[in-house]
Amino acid sequence: MSETKYKMIPTRDGFGHGLVELGKVNKDVVVLSADLTESTRANWFKKEFPDRFFGLGVAEQDMIGVAAGFALMGKTPFACTFGVFASGRAWDQIRVSVAYMNLNVKIVGTHGGISVGPDGATHQALEEISLMRILPNMTMIVPCDALEAKKATISAANHKGPVYIRLGRSGAPVITKEEDVFKIGKASLLKDGKDVTIFACGTMVYESLMACETLSKEGINARLINMHTPKPIDKDCIIKAAKETGAVVTAEEHTIAGGLGSAISEVLAENCPVPIKFVGVRDKFGQSGEPEELFEYFGLKAKNIVQAAKDAIAMKR
Repeated sequence: MSETKYKMIPTRDGFGHGLVELGKVNKDVVVLSADLTESTRANWFKKEFPDRFFGLGVAEQDMIGVAAGFALMGKTPFACTFGVFASGRAWDQIRVSVAYMNLNVKIVGTHGGISVGPDGATHQALEEISLMRILPNMTMIVPCDALEAKKATISAANHKGPVYIRLGRSGAPVITKEEDVFKIGKASLLKDGKDVTIFACGTMVYESLMACETLSKEGINARLINMHTPKPIDKDCIIKAAKETGAVVTAEEHTIAGGLGSAISEVLAENCPVPIKFVGVRDKFGQSGEPEELFEYFGLKAKNIVQAAKDAIAMKR
């Protein structure tokens, strides 16, 4: 199995297509952009529905305030910018004006993670899961491919309350299918297995698929679960997998401090303690480089997941 067998489409493209589809069926959907309309793919909605698009300029905090106002008027606003600006620069406005008020605002942060590439540390958000999942009322979604991103966008519009969607810039293998069911808060089983469970989100789902193939060749039967919703997290799925396989690996293009791995370990510590290994960025900022180089540098490749799985299995023995 290789990337050449999959279409390579950025998850932000799936979001753009989802917005246009929503615009056709839901007149209450409005889109706000903080001067990054083309980069976030919000320009596709702007072209089709110019009267429902609002450019706020380089003013992310104002954008969140305006989105909150639209929500109070009964609209379903999607506020779009780079993830590093949405989750960082506008965090106070998200906390007070959106999460605290439990408003129906959808916040979309593109260019998440190190796959942004040459833009470097200032534009490589590695903290969004941590920052968003600690907010009461907030739902956090990290689609694994463009098709899932489209489904997540449509689902977010139908979900009452604040939602944050994390998207990427670079092309990502489309590994899901049209017929696959996407449900907020419900994890997706991609491969069953009995020796170890790998929980992954975003780009790391593909790397985990590659890791499962390598492990299979070595006689290790790994279960793979796409945990596309870090919050609300699918506790039942986590506990069931831990009981049945006895060892867990988490994989995320994000800091392991407070991210998906932390969320899963919180569930396990309280309900079913098992050996767990974390694959993610360890207390570092990103840096400039090509995505493939950065994945190698930060230890986010399939081979790193393979080693983590072996280590977790060894711990349970």
